[in-house]
Amino acid sequence: MSRRQVFGAGITPLLALAAVLALGACTTTLQGRPVSVFDDPFRVAGMVATDGPTGLRPDAEDPSRDVTDSDGGDIDALAASAISDIEEFWARALPETFDGAEFTPVDALVSWDAADYDGMFCGVDTIGLVNAGFCLDDNTIGWDRGELLPALRAANGDMGVALVLAHEYGHAIGHQARLNKPDTPVLVAEQQADCFAGAYMRWVAEGSSPRFSLSTADGLNSVLSAVIAFRDPLFSEADQLAGIDEHGSAFERVSAFQFGFTDGPASCAAIDLREIGQRRGDLPVLLPEDQTGELPVTEDSVRAIVDAMTISFEPDRPPKLDFTPEAAETCPDARPSPPVSYCPATNTLVVDLPELQLMGASQADVDANRPATGDNTAYSVLMSRYLQAIQHERGLTLDTAEAALRTACLTGAATTALTRDVTTPDGNTIALTAGDLDEAVSGILTNGLAASDVNGDSVPSGFSRIDAFRIGVLGDEERCLTRFP
Repeated sequence: MSRRQVFGAGITPLLALAAVLALGACTTTLQGRPVSVFDDPFRVAGMVATDGPTGLRPDAEDPSRDVTDSDGGDIDALAASAISDIEEFWARALPETFDGAEFTPVDALVSWDAADYDGMFCGVDTIGLVNAGFCLDDNTIGWDRGELLPALRAANGDMGVALVLAHEYGHAIGHQARLNKPDTPVLVAEQQADCFAGAYMRWVAEGSSPRFSLSTADGLNSVLSAVIAFRDPLFSEADQLAGIDEHGSAFERVSAFQFGFTDGPASCAAIDLREIGQRRGDLPVLLPEDQTGELPVTEDSVRAIVDAMTISFEPDRPPKLDFTPEAAETCPDARPSPPVSYCPATNTLVVDLPELQLMGASQADVDANRPATGDNTAYSVLMSRYLQAIQHERGLTLDTAEAALRTACLTGAATTALTRDVTTPDGNTIALTAGDLDEAVSGILTNGLAASDVNGDSVPSGFSRIDAFRIGVLGDEERCLTRFP
């Protein structure tokens, strides 16, 4: 997010690096009445949202593939099981989905240790190669067993490893389905592979896998966390590397994964530059050359965001601001949901500024293994509470699961609204910047507050929360109110 005086000010750009995420959900779940088979807050793409076993099954079938240059350890065994499982899925799904396509397993699996193993993969020296990949020339899939896969497993469990390998196998599937040509942009191929990984994970979640299980609440949340981890770095317009080897933002990559999970592998064929362009719309991709994209969380900035929301949504009775955290305790019709609480009885937003500042700490100021954070992790929560006031003015219920998803959707719509510069009465201009969308998505997954009801309660599925948010980003206020009445 940026706030600037109309005459402008120069700020040094900040590069935000992607990292493996650790999931730490801290919302509570609530009871409610499902609205339909498609919008049921307690379902994920038609499946009941439940916690439960996730990862390699205790009675898992043995791997059907061997690993070249393996050290015989647990990581390579897990990777071999994942590849074997992925191949079992595609052996049936590929010919069923793409007429005339016949599934052919990759020729070999290759393992290396980037720290101390002097080997080769796809013609590249593996020393320092902390990565996984599909090599078209050799028709092989390889991975770093020394750093990458252990880090994924530590942060996201067994399914974090399976996700990355499902993505890499997705590249092989793209070629076998004849979707990828020599001139296919990297951006398209990468998001198609994300989509194919989502289709495989749906098969696991449905209980069809003989090796892995995946719960649709906490387990799927952790998988989404791993998807977010591989978002593109944040570039400015002045960066020479901007747009080169582009894979997509967290918002884009999670969206592609969800397409596959919800609609199956056939939906992945629809991902091309035009479709990605429609999803991007006018959303910012690069930071302006003179900005960091980070607006420090201060009382003045909070007031500016609220003013921008009032201009964008034009309520008859804009909510008041109170920076006394204790005031939330006295609200007669809603529980506190710090760091920002909405009290319907008094139409007041109560802000715990120190806590909001902690929530909005930039990625550079926190552990690199934590989720994407920044100013919009905090401001998206502020906007969501403001949108509780908008819903209250419309006479809508605020304390149900449906209200939680409606709030997520409206927060998405507000996020898009702020991509257009909004000039506030104090002479400031508020605008969404590149990276803000990813900060909001990470917050919705990990703390859920921007996708919660008036009491701060959210639905158990991060998948559903992000899905509702995306509907708002790609739609508008009326679409949210129609989808989540």
